[in-house]
Amino acid sequence: MLIRAENLSVRHGEAVVLAGVDFTLAPGEIVTVVGPNGSGKSTLIRALIGLEPAATGTVTRAPGLRIGYVPQKLHIDAGLPMSVRRFLSLPKRVSDAQAEAALARVGVPGLGPRPLARLSGGQFQRVLLARALLGAPQVLILDEPTQGLDQPGTAAFYRLIDEVRAETGAAVLMVSHDLHVVMAASDRVVCLNGHVCCEGTPKVVSAAPEYRALFGLGTGGAFALYRHVHDHDHEGDEGHGHDPAAPHRAHPHGTHAHVHGPECRHDA
Repeated sequence: MLIRAENLSVRHGEAVVLAGVDFTLAPGEIVTVVGPNGSGKSTLIRALIGLEPAATGTVTRAPGLRIGYVPQKLHIDAGLPMSVRRFLSLPKRVSDAQAEAALARVGVPGLGPRPLARLSGGQFQRVLLARALLGAPQVLILDEPTQGLDQPGTAAFYRLIDEVRAETGAAVLMVSHDLHVVMAASDRVVCLNGHVCCEGTPKVVSAAPEYRALFGLGTGGAFALYRHVHDHDHEGDEGHGHDPAAPHRAHPHGTHAHVHGPECRHDA
């Protein structure tokens, strides 16, 4: 196991941000964490990589674990005279050949001389990914990496992540703010709202007409629409990230494998 958290709780002052979280990440698997804003997704990531102290519980990482991290946001001053090539050598210098190979791998060859401030959103995310891959990570962590990208750009980025996982064998831990759109290639989806509500395999609907209408035929299954229709007994579905206009019915538990957290209650 690359990363394991047991009964993890995190506090910010007096506020409990995460409570009783159990989590594992194995080599080569893709896990997507979803949940509404304020559900503790980014806090969980920071705790797993050692940037947030645990109030209770434990986090164990494999010895010498190499982690590549693509942050949610990275603000670059428009006046900062930093090229892509220079950025790729921070904090550890890499050769021109290594830098160009990394850029080519993520689909943006030749961007080395370009100023960071002149990149499009999609190009910038790929440069961040190239920088993360230069360290040959065993775990690739992406915190809402497609925020601000359009649907085709997001689909292309997710396809790229799946290709990288297949080629390198790295585990991928992806965070998404949207409960209804997750990676179809995910091995597991973890629903978080201060605690683990449930986890399991996402329901892939890539053959559905609605999916094809939204994303076309060329996304190669990089998206799935995950209808989160568990009949949770949380107070106020809006706060839990559900679409209040969508039907909220129980479903047969055989539709997909999942595990429920201790505070999620289903009718018998």
